[in-house]
Amino acid sequence: MTGLLYLIGAAIGWWAWERSHRRTHPVPEGLQSDISLPHQEEFELYHNALSLCSMKTRVCMAELGIAYRSHHIDLIETGSYENIGRRFLAVNPAGTVPVLVHRGHPVYESHEQIRYAAAFAAPGYPSLVPDDADLRQRMEEWIDRSSLTGDPLAEGEKSAANAIPAMTVPLFATMIERIPVDKISEGLLFHFDKRRPVMFLVLKALGIDRLPSLGPAVAMHRKSRAQLADHLDALEAELDRGGGPWILGEQYSLADVSWLVIFERLRQVDSLDLLVGDDLRPRCAEYWAKLRDRPAYRTAILDCSHPTIEYGTERLRAAKANNPALRQALGG
Repeated sequence: MTGLLYLIGAAIGWWAWERSHRRTHPVPEGLQSDISLPHQEEFELYHNALSLCSMKTRVCMAELGIAYRSHHIDLIETGSYENIGRRFLAVNPAGTVPVLVHRGHPVYESHEQIRYAAAFAAPGYPSLVPDDADLRQRMEEWIDRSSLTGDPLAEGEKSAANAIPAMTVPLFATMIERIPVDKISEGLLFHFDKRRPVMFLVLKALGIDRLPSLGPAVAMHRKSRAQLADHLDALEAELDRGGGPWILGEQYSLADVSWLVIFERLRQVDSLDLLVGDDLRPRCAEYWAKLRDRPAYRTAILDCSHPTIEYGTERLRAAKANNPALRQALGG
């Protein structure tokens, strides 16, 4: 009995110590010139293969020709909660990716990172920011409409990125098949948002084929599809009005960087045909084809993919093909 009590006490002590060293708190957006982090290169990027915001910053860096030292940080979807480990929390106490580090100073939030990086385009590369004030204003509006801000589950009407997370739940359900339960459960002890590990444990237990029985998830998915349809309708009209091929017309800008990753996520969750089919939104379909043709798409997206993401997408596609109830729940 004494031994058991000792073990329980040791476990509680370990948890308390770990908890005290994994405290998280919000961080301000943009460059933090008062913070200096260890670094080896002028630019370093802490990012994740699946993270929508990480993809955006990688695409921007590729478009600008900016070399950087890469630090891939696992989220539970890609293997572990590295983002809430002590080492990464020293880089970002908020526990979120990406973090762009310039000369040792962190820049937080991807929409601020791309704006910051645009001033450091390599020789021969455009800054991705137009000189014309009216075009810059339009660019900013379309960056905002594709940026993850606030509470996405409650504010999907504000931006396409806010509507995306609920659309990603089916992909989570297939990716999490490869993640052990003990890895997921760590989030119950240390993650700052307990909804995430609870959701992943539920998805792990149910499996993708029983997702239609999870009414709240299906309802959120349906709501997010409608919100994304509204955002894509607005983009379709903007591309038509400006004549394309890009959001600002002839000039590729940070707005296009931001929207590329929205389309990429729709590809990953097997919803492109549902929302961007040629007959539905032809301008958007053409726009996506041109985005995929850019070298930065291969460099920052395809070359940075992760086997668990690839597995999840293919598994989801197969599950929908073999399960009519799932296909109907996810919109066909």
